[in-house]
Amino acid sequence: MNFTLYADGGSRGNPGPAGAGALVRDESGNTVIEVSEFLGHATNNVAEYTAVLRALEVLSEELGPNAKDAEIMVRMDSMLVVRQMMKQWKLKHIGLKPLAARVEELMSNFKSVTFEHVYRDDNADADRLANRAMDKGH
Repeated sequence: MNFTLYADGGSRGNPGPAGAGALVRDESGNTVIEVSEFLGHATNNVAEYTAVLRALEVLSEELGPNAKDAEIMVRMDSMLVVRQMMKQWKLKHIGLKPLAARVEELMSNFKSVTFEHVYRDDNADADRLANRAMDKGH
């Protein structure tokens, strides 16, 4: 079974009020999971990582033991997160290391997890969920 995970995070001010948004679609294009979470005061990069890890947590819980059969394509407009998770860029920021470690831990629950950078226009639904979280947090 294949899933596409769209994730986005944002902060109004950097750092500032932050939100994480993500959705997971199945092979038929049906949305099976939506995440929209206010994060309090955080940076944009923290919000981006949090969006991925929250969606992977929920998907892992939903699939249970079947997660080991799932292939996940993570699509995001954060070049930083994509390149760091693909080990193309070094992860130096101390505040992001625990988040990246948690994402890697969650990745082991699935058959495979790959990352792809997409343009902002191709990530509009996740952006909407992140903005909704920031709007609720004010």
